[in-house]
Amino acid sequence: MTGTTTRAVPRSGRSDFSVLSQQITEAGLLRRRPGYYAARIALVAVGYVGGWTLFAMVGRSWWQLAVAVLLGVMYAQVALLAHDLAHRQVFRLRRPSEAGGRLAANLCVGMSYGWWQDKHTRHHANPNHEGLDPDVVPDILVWSTGQARDARGIARRIGRVQAFLFFPLLTLEGLNLHVSSVRALFRPEFRRRSLESVLLGAHIVGYLGGLWFVLGPVGALLFLSVHQAVFGVYLGCTFAPNHKGMRMLTDADQRPDFLRRQVLTSRNVRGGRLVEVLLGGLNHQIEHHLFPNMPTPHLRRARPIVKAHCARLGISYTEAGLIASYAQTLRHLHQAAAPLRRPAALPV
Repeated sequence: MTGTTTRAVPRSGRSDFSVLSQQITEAGLLRRRPGYYAARIALVAVGYVGGWTLFAMVGRSWWQLAVAVLLGVMYAQVALLAHDLAHRQVFRLRRPSEAGGRLAANLCVGMSYGWWQDKHTRHHANPNHEGLDPDVVPDILVWSTGQARDARGIARRIGRVQAFLFFPLLTLEGLNLHVSSVRALFRPEFRRRSLESVLLGAHIVGYLGGLWFVLGPVGALLFLSVHQAVFGVYLGCTFAPNHKGMRMLTDADQRPDFLRRQVLTSRNVRGGRLVEVLLGGLNHQIEHHLFPNMPTPHLRRARPIVKAHCARLGISYTEAGLIASYAQTLRHLHQAAAPLRRPAALPV
């Protein structure tokens, strides 16, 4: 997906983004929605606590695998709330945002809020930029032909068939988030290490201890496998359609301005209220990247304003259905790995 990267200067001398930002502000779309978030937090809390209550009531039974699926979904919903808190969509001030984010992420999900916030902030600043966006680092998968040519280790070994392995690999994403969170605590520059360690440790001890006590070692392992697999696949399917398959930026590119950088590297996912609930509002990815602190229920209302503004400037505004967005992601992964499928040149 490509579009113009020419930087247009409005007659007023203001940037294209500032013109759009004024329209969004005047429409009242940056105002907080305390009622919405109070209701959403209450519903997610009921689902989360209800899931663990059901876990305790069911005991040693094969029905626990269904409970594991339910809690995998609820963990993802809590993580999406932590995402909104990190962007200060819920609270305007930093302290309550961080407090709520750490309770949701560290204590309820077992994922470091500080580690994830740092990673996600760098992604927002430079989406799909090789070398700057941590979400397109070629550690396991390669995201461009350039990365494929330079691939080493596991990325080189599995790259040829990475499109076929994408969804199976997502079953490990939940565990990867937990492991990365623990590893981040040992970094010297990590902020609020003591607090995050206590909250993360409480979750790990409570989670593993509860599984062992109720289900025994074998049952605990089965529950953990299903629960973390569902959690990983859900989160992966929430974030993957947003940028994968969209334009990749490199240091050699002329760096587009903020508006074009965010729009050209993002994709919206079409769908009704159900898609919006399932994806936590991130189906409106273009609007979210342009206005990260915009409350989730306002993203849908911002869409026609942003889309019309992009049309006036000749900037490609990409949308696709949910299934089509996954198909585009897989096609991109397959095309990016093309150099790894070419036979090596025979020695002369």
